[in-house]
Amino acid sequence: MTRGISRYTKWIATGALAACVAAAAPAAAATAPAVSCTSAMAGLADKLKRDITSALANRSGTIAVGLYDRTTKTTCTLRSSTAYDSASVVKVTVLATLLWDAKKHNRYLTSTENTLAKAMITKSDNDATSKLWRQLGLTKIKGFLTAAGMTQTKPGANNYWGLTQITVTDEQKLLKLVTAKNTVLSDNSRAYILKLMGQVISSQRWGTPYGAGSGISWHVKNGWLQRSTHGWRVHSVGTFTGGGHDYMITVLTHGNSTMNYGITTIQGVSKVIHRDLAAS
Repeated sequence: MTRGISRYTKWIATGALAACVAAAAPAAAATAPAVSCTSAMAGLADKLKRDITSALANRSGTIAVGLYDRTTKTTCTLRSSTAYDSASVVKVTVLATLLWDAKKHNRYLTSTENTLAKAMITKSDNDATSKLWRQLGLTKIKGFLTAAGMTQTKPGANNYWGLTQITVTDEQKLLKLVTAKNTVLSDNSRAYILKLMGQVISSQRWGTPYGAGSGISWHVKNGWLQRSTHGWRVHSVGTFTGGGHDYMITVLTHGNSTMNYGITTIQGVSKVIHRDLAAS
């Protein structure tokens, strides 16, 4: 009887172990998502995929990347639908909502709104952002997101605009709206957004503009926020024209040990993108 119990116990243990191994196998086999690129220009997609992958090879944290170049019909994505706390990157959406709503009511921005908008974008002023966010309210913000097709963006609750959930897909949609004629934003609105993104103070010009050639015109908005989970969120969105190209880059990151670590990650990716497009 003892031998029978031993055999039974051994069978249970072995079976349980096998079940655990079987259950663990898929997780062990899971791999990080790969960079995906397509292009109308021969060889460019493969080069970008290889170089972006290489730039991220030894970087920790969770990194999402979006590139779109109108000129060569080139698109690259990594974790395009992964959600991140927006931090200050959402300020471009706030400004776009303000202008979209003003257009609906056939009015210009007031002098106060202009002052707040400039401080919000060029200096990343949080108080200015909070005032505009409260003025607009969630109904108008959600209305703009719907009009812009930004279905993956979820506004932060209780006026916590920095906790708005954003994705590469939606940030790229916004940048496309800002940089080409459309029915959502007027030409004057688009020009105003780009003007302010081109006047960001020098200490905030890091991120996606890094490595852009001297002949490239850039417009940028960055975001950074530290929380108890996922460490530092560090993001950068930018639009670029010149050198025969018209393109936009979004890089979203969290799980960074420091703000500077996230900046270095973003700039490593941006540098190879600018280089590869310049050579194409």
